[in-house]
Amino acid sequence: MDATDFPDDLVQTQAAWNATYQALAAHHRRDTTTLRRRLLRLSVRLWWHPYWDTARSVSAARTELRQLARTRGQRGRHEGPLGSRQEPGCDKGCAYCCAAR
Repeated sequence: MDATDFPDDLVQTQAAWNATYQALAAHHRRDTTTLRRRLLRLSVRLWWHPYWDTARSVSAARTELRQLARTRGQRGRHEGPLGSRQEPGCDKGCAYCCAAR
């Protein structure tokens, strides 16, 4: 499966999930309830995305999606609210911070 097969919104949601999970794993966070709720909402979006109805091997595709989002998330994005990742130049509302809303 080629990484270009994934819809942009699915990759962005996975990247937001990764960033939220990392923020939740950080020590001494006060906003854990907000982060846990965000992680749950993102998990539901990922699990029920229509793309999975068309994927040949869903488990392999999910693994590739996680790897793709992780790789893209490490390419120098700046931190947004609650530790979420934002696209460069984002001023309040990219897919990374808004995907959870």
